[in-house]
Amino acid sequence: MATKTQSTNNATDRNENRGRSSNMEDSPMMAHLLKALKSGEDVGHYGRLVFAMVARHFIEEDELVKLIAKQPEQDEERARALVQQVMARDYNPPRRERILEWQAQQDFAICPDSDDPNACNVYSDLRFPESVYDNINEYYEEQSESQS
Repeated sequence: MATKTQSTNNATDRNENRGRSSNMEDSPMMAHLLKALKSGEDVGHYGRLVFAMVARHFIEEDELVKLIAKQPEQDEERARALVQQVMARDYNPPRRERILEWQAQQDFAICPDSDDPNACNVYSDLRFPESVYDNINEYYEEQSESQS
């Protein structure tokens, strides 16, 4: 699987990323989704969306499109449209709570162990590019300012 390289430039980055992996498959949820996608199992709209929102930081766009295109009622054109939408809008990976909300709206279990409160938290499992964390911080700063 072609992966995107992520670098840690200094000791601070390494300390902040302790325990988080740059290998997408080290997240049990992402490994679960990847296995289902590779086998052609229907992960549902939200499964595809979650996968695209997370995987775009770890695998090349063409590979992501190919995986999603294997889904029922999907083809390369639809898969590419989803991936490009996620990228153009720069969607951050969803929090566990959002994943569980979306999961409740479809048949496929995105989170394979939703009873475990530590499961399906991609932010504790995976190391994302610094821009993801910057976007999140900016969002909370804007929220704080609007409430002042």
